Amino acid sequence: MTSIAIIGAGPQLGLAIARTFGSQGFDVALISRNREKLDTLVGKLAAEGIDATAFPADVLDRDALSKALQDAAAKFGGIDVLEYSPVGTLGTTVLTTPAETEPAHVQHEIEFQLYGAITATRAVLPAMRQAGSGTLLYTTGAGSIDPVPQVGNVNAAAAALRNWVINLHKELDGTGIQAAHVGIDVSIGIPAVPGFPTTQPEEISPIYWDLHTTKRDRAEIVFSL
Repeated sequence: MTSIAIIGAGPQLGLAIARTFGSQGFDVALISRNREKLDTLVGKLAAEGIDATAFPADVLDRDALSKALQDAAAKFGGIDVLEYSPVGTLGTTVLTTPAETEPAHVQHEIEFQLYGAITATRAVLPAMRQAGSGTLLYTTGAGSIDPVPQVGNVNAAAAALRNWVINLHKELDGTGIQAAHVGIDVSIGIPAVPGFPTTQPEEISPIYWDLHTTKRDRAEIVFSL
């Protein structure tokens, strides 16, 4: 039996990734803060014949995140693929340019992006090492590679996560475990900025399957139009 845990699961990319893996016979663990929204996703996937279960947890609560992944592993007999892509809440996430940024502006994003990813990885990596197989995938906007001033604090944290993931890929070389970063250089669903390239999540989700199956030597893929 194979399973994927999607952290930051939502109705756009998270759902599309769940469908991509679920259609290949994977069980799906959905992890995010809101139980009601997760249950809606579980219902949609169940209607498509995909076995999915909700495990509510906030990535800022490291104990809760670790426990959610432990519970998912217990239910599904292990976690074969981890996908990490939480998104901050629109309207509440503070965005600052580099010159406006204070340490606290970056600290919150570091907690959310980097520390959450490290916590999730530590929860699943020991079992993957024991099995000699597994896939660890982490998603950011392409600002982690080519930053833009309007979201300077978010880009700084995303770049830290990207750096850590690529380094993890190097460390895990030869172990049978793949670690990779996905940088998304488009808006998903609706344009974040007028005129900015936009695509549907179903166009992006196959990248994750490719990294798990045929592109296991890649440390990074950037999706753009």
